[in-house]
Amino acid sequence: MKRALATLVVTGLCTAYIVWKIDLGRTGRVLVHAQAGWWLLSLGIMAGSVWPMAWRWQRLLAARDVHERLPWLVRAYFVGYAAGQVLPTSLGGDASRIYETVRRHEGAGGAAAGSVLLERMLGGVATLVLAAFGFALAVGHYDVGGYLWVELAFVVGAALAGVVVFSTRLRPQLQRLRPLLRVLRIDRPIREVYLALHAFRRDAPLLVAMFGLTLVVQAVRVLAIWCAGKSVGVDLSPRPYYVMGPLLFLVMLVPFTVNGLAVRESFFVSFLGALGIGADRAFATGFLFFVVTIALALPGVAILLRHGIRRG
Repeated sequence: MKRALATLVVTGLCTAYIVWKIDLGRTGRVLVHAQAGWWLLSLGIMAGSVWPMAWRWQRLLAARDVHERLPWLVRAYFVGYAAGQVLPTSLGGDASRIYETVRRHEGAGGAAAGSVLLERMLGGVATLVLAAFGFALAVGHYDVGGYLWVELAFVVGAALAGVVVFSTRLRPQLQRLRPLLRVLRIDRPIREVYLALHAFRRDAPLLVAMFGLTLVVQAVRVLAIWCAGKSVGVDLSPRPYYVMGPLLFLVMLVPFTVNGLAVRESFFVSFLGALGIGADRAFATGFLFFVVTIALALPGVAILLRHGIRRG
């Protein structure tokens, strides 16, 4: 109940901010005259990035002796995108992929959860590296210093998470939490996931290679946001998007609302507004990028419907 109330409050505040900043009539005209070619390029970039990410997941699973075909992993990614439309942000898609993997590989719950969470950690760290690179590019060109604190908070959180997961010295201290976890009845799953993640410390070359792949994929995905902006006449170079894009990806990891509703669009209006872009075009950019995520979910919806029909 409290979570639902908090979600409602956040959504309401973000929606009020958007309505206050934009003119609905002008925004509608901007969207009507959007260039389809740029939007399709944005969709193509996001869809094309699924295959290297699925291959990364395949390598991480194989390191834990869970072997799966690449086409099925691609399918699971698209189903995850569909789940993310009704569950809190991208974490809903992660939960869907873990569930699907456990159904196919009995007893591999820890490995499945560990690989997916490690993917998320690699993505977060790569995103932070891109954000730092973007800030370096933006110095002296764009006034985005206020967002530095957001990045700093994520940097600290990622560093602490990495220490907790991979440090051997902390394991005795973490053991003290087991009585509390037993009371909450989550001792076993938490322990399995922790051990699965901790085991990757022996696979340093794999982690370095997968981090490099993740960095390249994230850098290309930022261009999808730039294309969405170009489709509605936002005349900016890709440079500021390498500040905005990584921060947007990080903000979308936090389950403020279902599928980031209103939070994403508020972020676009605020960030692009600081760069002199009108609120109407800024909102239109965010909205079209949201439509890209909806389009990415459609193959997953089709897969689920087909599976349901077969079962029926």
